[in-house]
Amino acid sequence: MNDTDSATEIEPGVAAPPERQAAEETPRPKGLGPIGWLRWFWRQLTTMRTALILLFLVALGAVPGSILPQRPQAPEKVDQYFTDHASLAPWLDRFSLFDVFGAPWFAAIYILLFVSLAGCVIPRAFKHYRAMRARPPAAPRNLMRLPQSESYETDAEPDEVLEEARKLLRGRRFRVDVADGADENGRGKSSVAAEKGYLGETGNLVFHLALLALLFALGLGSSFGYRGNVLLTEGNTFANSLSRYDQFMPGREFDSDDLPPFTMTLDDFRATYETQGAKRGQATDYLAKVRYRETPTSPEKSYDLKVNHPLKVGGAKVYLLNHGYSPVFTVRDAKGNVAFRDAVPFLQMENRNQTAEGVIKVPDAEPDQLAFYAILWPTAVATPDQKQIVSAFPAPLNPMITISSFKGDLGLDSGTPQSVYKLEGIGKTLQPLGRDGQKIMKPGETFTLPNGAGSVRFEGLREWASLSVNRDPGRMPALIAAILAIAGVVASFMVRRRRVWVRATAGEDGRTVVEVGGLTLGNPTSEFDDIVAALRGEQDKPGTDKSGDDNASTDQAAGDKASNDQAAASATESEE
Repeated sequence: MNDTDSATEIEPGVAAPPERQAAEETPRPKGLGPIGWLRWFWRQLTTMRTALILLFLVALGAVPGSILPQRPQAPEKVDQYFTDHASLAPWLDRFSLFDVFGAPWFAAIYILLFVSLAGCVIPRAFKHYRAMRARPPAAPRNLMRLPQSESYETDAEPDEVLEEARKLLRGRRFRVDVADGADENGRGKSSVAAEKGYLGETGNLVFHLALLALLFALGLGSSFGYRGNVLLTEGNTFANSLSRYDQFMPGREFDSDDLPPFTMTLDDFRATYETQGAKRGQATDYLAKVRYRETPTSPEKSYDLKVNHPLKVGGAKVYLLNHGYSPVFTVRDAKGNVAFRDAVPFLQMENRNQTAEGVIKVPDAEPDQLAFYAILWPTAVATPDQKQIVSAFPAPLNPMITISSFKGDLGLDSGTPQSVYKLEGIGKTLQPLGRDGQKIMKPGETFTLPNGAGSVRFEGLREWASLSVNRDPGRMPALIAAILAIAGVVASFMVRRRRVWVRATAGEDGRTVVEVGGLTLGNPTSEFDDIVAALRGEQDKPGTDKSGDDNASTDQAAGDKASNDQAAASATESEE
């Protein structure tokens, strides 16, 4: 054993030198902990990928709302669905598929989407504001490596070159910053840094903020607004109360006490139709002449209500949706007393020629209650085989009805709600009066019922209008948000960020070496060449507003394609 080996020999009981000691066991990292997990969840929630997934889930979750009947809008259709699909409907109801937009799971997706967008966009907005207020980035070390670069020599002093560059770039609406420096030989090496095009990023942020505002506006409208439909016959008055609506769909936070107390009377309805050609019978104009009061004590006003020209009253809008006919009947019972006299709205069986059907319920008739089912033909003509009656035109040129009579118990006292457009209990509590209980009638004719049950007189026709009363407090905010979103998208695609650097260095021969570099987020534009030409004196008056005006449109329209990989890589290198 040589001396070296003996020097490294370790005697028993003596600790080994540090370099020969075993490394201590590295402690195992602890878990993220509650705060760490919250931070991780927040980062995942505020990513663009998560926002897109949530947006897709909102669209996917809304599909059942357009396929299945919804309880807030059509409870009777939901009941019918339960009757037709007795085994499937309860399972669908467990997932709130008959009230999709009020379901907890849909609200959770909606709120998560709102939070995701807010958590992503709001910090970006603050960061963007700070970037706009910051100085333009300093010139990179080697301007000649940029995608757009130019170098030339001039007899002007470096300070003169930089001053001309500063004026020129400011004339083109660049943000400009002048930096002083020196090269490794101690010679002056000052530069001008200029930047513009933040409007593109601003537009992107405006678009996302507008989406947030749009979500908020939609939630505001669905929570505090309402929508109701009412059928109003000529000569009748509608008072804006919950009981007067045929169908009412309130927002989840809406209080019926907040209904504005306006009233509206339909004085006259006029419909105009095509009379010739292939479009014969097609409606060309609907006009409803109405009178209204915003409050019981306010003066009465008149208004011509048309399609797409709603009446604004009490913070709500009244739209004209449809129209039809309300035949007027007078019914006498077996004792000769007038048991019913009113206009009865008939609903269309087909829209082209306004063939309609309706029912008349006479609960005050004695000794038996009476009921009638009738079909109306506004312009009645016989079919070629003379076996049927059809309507040849939607206007009431030859109105005619066929009526079928019933007597018995209408079941109105049973407590079960009934539709005013259907007869319940036919063949059970209501018995038809046979063939003698059917009659074809024209206006002014009276039909005497068999067995002395009474009579019915067809007095004539009135027209009805179907109205929709809407109040949506989120309508205007949603419109503004949509306009801002479109403007933001246009700005983000049309405007690209541009950077220009100008460096002037005193050369060894006494001349000034000028280096100009440019970087555009997207495809390069001719703007850089114009700037270089102006600096070299190839334009008439460099640094004036003329050069900026000549290229303003080019400056705004340039760069509408995808980002250039080479420019992005150079930008990263310049920042380093």
